[in-house]
Amino acid sequence: MGIEISAADVAVLEQRTEGWIAGLQLAALSMQGRDDISGFVAAFSGDDRYIVDYLIEEVLQRQSKKVRHFLLQTSILERLSGSLCDAVFGNTGSPSSQNVLVDLERRNLFVIPLDNKRQWYRYHHLFADVLQAHALAEQPDRLPMLHARASEWYEQQGLFADAIHHALAAQDGAAGHARTVFGLERSALRTRRSVGCQPAVAEW
Repeated sequence: MGIEISAADVAVLEQRTEGWIAGLQLAALSMQGRDDISGFVAAFSGDDRYIVDYLIEEVLQRQSKKVRHFLLQTSILERLSGSLCDAVFGNTGSPSSQNVLVDLERRNLFVIPLDNKRQWYRYHHLFADVLQAHALAEQPDRLPMLHARASEWYEQQGLFADAIHHALAAQDGAAGHARTVFGLERSALRTRRSVGCQPAVAEW
């Protein structure tokens, strides 16, 4: 396409697109006519208009209503498991969230396994950017509830750092929010003491 790009910028783009060929091609389209290529590469993310248009029209809009709903509601999660997604998505029927994740991976829909047993996944970073933007635009009132569900699930698993992260994101009212975080910190402290660990509680 007649674009001069350094090896360092190519490496950054490959990292940001995670080897997604179409993503590299879309990035190249976006770079046409730009003077500051390095600046564009450094800021390249899922809000690029070519990326957004492609992922919405070619991926998101082609999913069933239930799968699209699943993608948007679980986009708040940095990593995904069947049980966690069931809790956040409020799924009590069939198919289970684990089956949905397996199907998304099978169809190459930007779901990346994090272990050989397929217990944990994550969304491709650029896809996650688009999903999160759409969730915020379409379902802003539901996001606090989704974060609260994620926080509760992580607390039940004893993963208090993640629980606190989602409790902070929940924005469910300053007073109740503060009580939730304080309670999680106390639970984390008790757990650390029970296993003989020296507490290291962050200041909030």
